[in-house]
Amino acid sequence: MVFSMVFSSLEFIFRFLPLFLLFYYITPNKYKNITLFICSICFYAFGEPVYVVLILFSILINYGIGRKIGKIQKRRKAWLMLALVFDIGMLGIFKYTDFLIENMNHILYLVEKQIFLPISLESIPRVDIILPLGISFYTFQIMSYVIDVYRGKVEAETSFICLGAYISMFPQLIAGPIVTYASVSGQLRERNYTLHQFESGLRYFVIGLASKVLIANRIGGVWHEIQTIGFESISTPLAWLGAFAYTFQIYFDFQGYSLMAIGLGKMIGFTLPKNFNHPYISKSMTEFWQRWHMTLAKWFKEYVYIPLGGNRGGRWKTIRNMFIVWTLTGLWHGANWNFIIWGILIFLIMCMEKAGLKKYLDRSRFFPRVYMIFLIPITWVIFAITSLSQLQIYLGRMFPFFGMQKGACINPRDYVIYLWQYGIVFILAIIGSTRLPVRWYRMNKRKMITSIILLGLFWFSVYFLATAANNPFLYFRF
Repeated sequence: MVFSMVFSSLEFIFRFLPLFLLFYYITPNKYKNITLFICSICFYAFGEPVYVVLILFSILINYGIGRKIGKIQKRRKAWLMLALVFDIGMLGIFKYTDFLIENMNHILYLVEKQIFLPISLESIPRVDIILPLGISFYTFQIMSYVIDVYRGKVEAETSFICLGAYISMFPQLIAGPIVTYASVSGQLRERNYTLHQFESGLRYFVIGLASKVLIANRIGGVWHEIQTIGFESISTPLAWLGAFAYTFQIYFDFQGYSLMAIGLGKMIGFTLPKNFNHPYISKSMTEFWQRWHMTLAKWFKEYVYIPLGGNRGGRWKTIRNMFIVWTLTGLWHGANWNFIIWGILIFLIMCMEKAGLKKYLDRSRFFPRVYMIFLIPITWVIFAITSLSQLQIYLGRMFPFFGMQKGACINPRDYVIYLWQYGIVFILAIIGSTRLPVRWYRMNKRKMITSIILLGLFWFSVYFLATAANNPFLYFRF
């Protein structure tokens, strides 16, 4: 999957964005959605022109079914089921086909080995379908629209252009935030444009760009180099350092993208939802997932957890519903067993907290910090390493005392090099994960020094983009 015109690219910053804003602002208000729709499709086509047909077809099908549900009283549920089968089916075909084939082949191998068949069972060949960009995100948005029309929460959209602009809006098309139609339907009809709003959006964009380029890309070098070296060759301290590096990389990468998306939305008159709320200061895993990727958590709560019964059916049904949500959350992120294991681990931790641990965590000051500093990197390691054999090796390096691996004794001072090279970036990442930068910005955002700092961050980011290989956003692969 190749996508070169990401927000943190010179092509986007100096070519696409200025041209888009020029066309957008000179377009009369009643035609702005047409400009937004066409430019968003062009943005998507820059990376994957083949799959433009898929997203347009998805919009068309759901537009037609939404109109049908909005008009009729009978068979509304049947039309809803048809839309969901289509949407989930498209996501399943493109994202999970090869995962199912691999598991079927594994089952066939086990059957053949167990019953000693005289002939070998032929393996099912992989399809190797390229995953369309943003399909996990825009599919959830399309589904939320049809479900809300069925529930009567919103009226069916009568304009294909408006619905198309909502689904394909380029600021949030590829990696969110996940925006429900109900939250922006009014803005699709009428939105305000002010110089103050544009300036605010520009500031969000610069802060997000700096988060991505100056912190995520830089600290991601530790994780990349560890993968290049090989997990078998690293010490236990370096394994933990790598885990913390990925922990900060995925946060500043995704948070940076979300801030840029929110900033771009402000520039064109949309208020996109906040996606992060300082998750690394959380005192429990439950609190963490109330602060991390909040739009995804809200989607699963509103469209899966509550329809299943939420916490209304007693303890065991609540646990069942949580298990379903977290298994689906893992699968949503990727078609590999490590994501399912990751989701189930989060579920188990939350069950422990629900059983009484969270009450203790909420009352304590010191222990919750140690608890989360220990747990968060472990969960992200499971999330990051898709090969279960490699995951086992890495966890063995992190916890050599649990197995045969003597990770602490392998290259025992290798971590010193990385601390020396990346120490400043780690310090910036730690500070950036707290509330301190936000508090400082709110107190000083109207001062000249803040504008000078933001201008410096912008050009410093541009310098890094011009002189180093640009890393695509991590969440593009989900």
